[in-house]
Amino acid sequence: MPTDPLQPLADMVSEAHTRIQTAHAHINPVIEVRRSMRDGGIPADVVTLDCLRTRRRITLILHDEQPGFLLYQFVTLQDEVSTEFKQMALSGVSTDLLFDWMQDYFA
Repeated sequence: MPTDPLQPLADMVSEAHTRIQTAHAHINPVIEVRRSMRDGGIPADVVTLDCLRTRRRITLILHDEQPGFLLYQFVTLQDEVSTEFKQMALSGVSTDLLFDWMQDYFA
């Protein structure tokens, strides 16, 4: 596993985003990679996937205290974030999974 899992995750998100735009032009999510938590002293990186049309967000977090795992949640833009995060092994994350999440949650 790479020492910094953010780049591989960002690459998968980018590829899934390109596929979503091709398959579902009306979804057109906005992707943002943020290191603001890390800059604020929290050892984590965040990737948000926002669908402005449906007002929904998928939040992905890589936390240094949980190496090898992805924390994620499905919320609305109004909620922005909740305290409930699901967790999965980072090795189980793929471009196909991210595509499916965007396709299912943002449709």
